[in-house]
Amino acid sequence: MTEKGNGCTVIAGCGRLGATIAGKLSEKKKDVVILDCDKTAFRKLPYYYGGLTLTVDATDIEKLKTTDLCSASVFIALTNHDCVNICCAQIAKNVFHIPKVVARIYDEEKIALVNDMGIDVICPGKLSEKEIRNYIEIGSETHVE
Repeated sequence: MTEKGNGCTVIAGCGRLGATIAGKLSEKKKDVVILDCDKTAFRKLPYYYGGLTLTVDATDIEKLKTTDLCSASVFIALTNHDCVNICCAQIAKNVFHIPKVVARIYDEEKIALVNDMGIDVICPGKLSEKEIRNYIEIGSETHVE
């Protein structure tokens, strides 16, 4: 991994979204590491993915210490489990001091768990609600890819 601030992005969770983001960053020649506890999940990565893959539980602090995670500048928690995303985001922020940390949280009530921790939250439900509201108010000018 590279030094902090040099753009190394670590993604926890190699599902559809994690694999897509890792692929797009890799395509732009960004330094990317993707973590998943299931090694078969890495098959979702595009063929051109040039980053690292690590089979590790993103909440296992001792194993994460062996991965040089502290050199990352961005950490994105994208597993399918809110509690895992919250936990590994807190670990990334408080143990490894990664400056930019993002967690996907499905349950809006759990967002309060990371308030005031310096962790950014992406909530699919809120994003969908916002886009639908914009579509209704603005009309078909909203383009979703």
